Amino acid sequence: MSDSLLVHAPDVRMADATDASTSSRLRRVLGYGRHLTLGLSVVVVVVALAWAIVPSVFAHGDPLSGVPADKLQAPSAAHWFGTDNIGRDVYTRVVHGAQLSLSATLLAVGIAFVAGAILGLLAGSVGGVIDSVLMRCVDVLLSIPVLLLSLALVTALGFGTINVAIAVGVTMVAGFARVMRSEVLRVRRAPYVEAAIAGGSRWYVVLFRHILRNSYGPVVALAAVQFGMAVLAVSALSFLGFGAKPPTPEWGSLVSDGRNFLATAWWLTTLPGLVIVAVVVSAHRVGHALEGRRR
Repeated sequence: MSDSLLVHAPDVRMADATDASTSSRLRRVLGYGRHLTLGLSVVVVVVALAWAIVPSVFAHGDPLSGVPADKLQAPSAAHWFGTDNIGRDVYTRVVHGAQLSLSATLLAVGIAFVAGAILGLLAGSVGGVIDSVLMRCVDVLLSIPVLLLSLALVTALGFGTINVAIAVGVTMVAGFARVMRSEVLRVRRAPYVEAAIAGGSRWYVVLFRHILRNSYGPVVALAAVQFGMAVLAVSALSFLGFGAKPPTPEWGSLVSDGRNFLATAWWLTTLPGLVIVAVVVSAHRVGHALEGRRR
């Protein structure tokens, strides 16, 4: 019996070593893959923001005028994303469309960040009836589908890119307020806050120097995560016709304009749609990476 154990013991150790080596290689491969996808996501987001800031550097043509003789040409070296039904270069329109689409997205996230942070700070620091009332309002907003609430708001405000941004921003306020409130409630019970209060610091000094300073980090991470969702919401409202007036390009309206040519010119809808998907997924990946670093 003991001889059998001695014979099989090296085999067991070799099997364990092989399993450990395989597991280690798998972890390295997965880690490399995560870093690669994060790097690609950062590149996509940076390129999209560069399109919005200096579109003429990436696309030299006129996004509003075209050559009728070149209409409905498939993607080629001359026209990377093809041309539309009046001969306009689709790539040029996508690049210039980033200016309005991403500006509206940044405005929407900014509105949600500022308003949500103020409401969450007020609810978490004051408490009592104010906290209860504000949180019930937040619960109501969270119970309404985002697109439905955005449609109702933009219908009331009127058409236009700014109104779309305001509508999308208002729908995201509740999430920011809830995160900010939870962080304020956590920080206000910290020993250094209690020490500052016991030391005679004024309430506004404690609020801004100690509570706010140590509470806004997760809200910033949430803003990065919500950027991608805001791109999708702004594009959806633009697709439905609530954005800028034609022929001004926006990503959502470009997808909408190509619907009538799906059978003969698939690139009019597919390629702008893929750009939206790439930016949304990349922003979501970067946002979650930033959120993970905050933990």
